[in-house]
Amino acid sequence: MTTSTAPSGSSNPASAAPVLDLNADLGEGFGPWRLGDDEALLATVTSANIACGFHAGDPATMRRVCRQAVTAGVAIGAHVGYRDLVGFGRRHLAVEPDDLAADVLYQLGALDAFTRAAGDRVRHVKPHGALYHAVTTDPVQAGAVVEAVRRFDPSLILVGAPGSVLLGLAEDAELPTAAEAFADRAMEPDGTLRSRLLPDAVLHDPETVARRCVEFARTGAFTAVDGTAVPVPARTLCLHGDTPGAADLARRVRAALAEAGVALRPLGHAAVSD
Repeated sequence: MTTSTAPSGSSNPASAAPVLDLNADLGEGFGPWRLGDDEALLATVTSANIACGFHAGDPATMRRVCRQAVTAGVAIGAHVGYRDLVGFGRRHLAVEPDDLAADVLYQLGALDAFTRAAGDRVRHVKPHGALYHAVTTDPVQAGAVVEAVRRFDPSLILVGAPGSVLLGLAEDAELPTAAEAFADRAMEPDGTLRSRLLPDAVLHDPETVARRCVEFARTGAFTAVDGTAVPVPARTLCLHGDTPGAADLARRVRAALAEAGVALRPLGHAAVSD
């Protein structure tokens, strides 16, 4: 059982308007420290991946962002990561699969409590940082994440990279999935994201990012750093909430997509087909 993994209508001009989700990683502060403008992004995106306290976030932050998301009508997802506050979850950890499944369950339960207290429920799950990259290729860690989600709530949508081991195992387990593309990251010709260690890996110009997103919505492909068109079978676009100017960038992307006739719909409210 999967959600649509390509922009609806992108390959047929006569079909219905393309439908996409626009998501952002939010609630990534800790204590008195704030990272990004959560409230401004919640006025623009359709789905929010909220940090669950392991790579960032704390109870007060989770409660605040869940309340704001519900008020804004934004679908809430659990942004689960390694237990790595110091490294912001961007360092790979060799976690045993049973321990990783327990960590993911813990984070899901924590966010679910705040989401339900705010009057909604968790709709999707997206790994963060180093865990996101690990479950793209590692069947052991991907299997641990899938098992945790399956045991917690098999209706949750698992978000990951197109063609990843994570999404393949989730589909084998009959969990709904959504492949993701990154609006503000440069892409290599093989479809991988350009390393953050290289120049121009993160895109900051709102017009450039908006143009790329419209191109993707219309064609189902992104232009790689060498100029080639790379097909990306994704249904949700991510904007990083910690990127400087993320709120302005998100507003420009949403406006450009609306001008192009693209419909935006939250992941948790997307049609699911068998």
